[in-house]
Amino acid sequence: MTIHPQVAAALAARPRPAPETVDADPLAALAAGRAAMLAAVPAECGPPTPVASVSEVDADGVPCRLYVPAPGVPVLVYAHGGGWAMGNVDIVDAFCRRVADRSGCAVLSVDYRLAPEHPYPAPVDDVETALNWLRREGLGLDVGRVAIGGDSAGGHLATVVARRQRDAGRPLAHQVLIYPVIDPTMSSDSYRDLGGAGLDRATMARFWNLFVPDPADRLAPDVAPLAAPLAGMPPTLLITAEYDVLRDEGERYGVELLAAGVPVVTVRYQGVNHGFVRKLALFDAAAVAADQIAAALRAALV
Repeated sequence: MTIHPQVAAALAARPRPAPETVDADPLAALAAGRAAMLAAVPAECGPPTPVASVSEVDADGVPCRLYVPAPGVPVLVYAHGGGWAMGNVDIVDAFCRRVADRSGCAVLSVDYRLAPEHPYPAPVDDVETALNWLRREGLGLDVGRVAIGGDSAGGHLATVVARRQRDAGRPLAHQVLIYPVIDPTMSSDSYRDLGGAGLDRATMARFWNLFVPDPADRLAPDVAPLAAPLAGMPPTLLITAEYDVLRDEGERYGVELLAAGVPVVTVRYQGVNHGFVRKLALFDAAAVAADQIAAALRAALV
């Protein structure tokens, strides 16, 4: 399929540093990338959907934003993307609002610590801390019905925490993985065949180096989700993008979950690139994907 014209508009909405700039001063380039990502939010994500209650909360030291469409509803715990090193709850605010509104579920968006200042396992621990806090505090919500989700690096954090919860005897009801990072070896065909539409192999390699600096640590199940047994993982909605270097590893994860007996729906959105789902102002497919996610949560939890 031909790449969608909206991809070009999306790439133009946020400047990215030239490779030579990144190589010359990686930390300065990261700071610039962080600032550019936040500055582009209005153009990329559009106006917010009204939700009955939106509040900033402290989840045992982890800042989060809580969206509650009504009292007593189930909850999605959500981790944003950004290579474990960029982004915050603002970049997924419009997405979380739409999902809360359309699903009837509350959304707890986790503002986890970022690498390289806080490398592995800090981001994983923060998401799990927020989840455990939610289950303990209740907050007037139905914390017996909790899902977890995330996009890109956030998808990685979500499924690692889902596996940890399974192993601790506290399984989650559902997981939503949006073009998740799965394979630290970056060995899938899509890394070779794609990469001209935003995210590329060099950028992912830098993110991995920031998140888990020691390659030996990347063999652990908390870093490489396919290193752990997958039976008993939550039923899963897994979304990928056709023009995304992470496409194949995400779809492979869906296949492996299915082989382990986990109910999985895997959907590849054609013509679009990495990051499209939160960019509601730029991609027609973003609203479709957000509403598909909301419908899946409503079916699983409500």
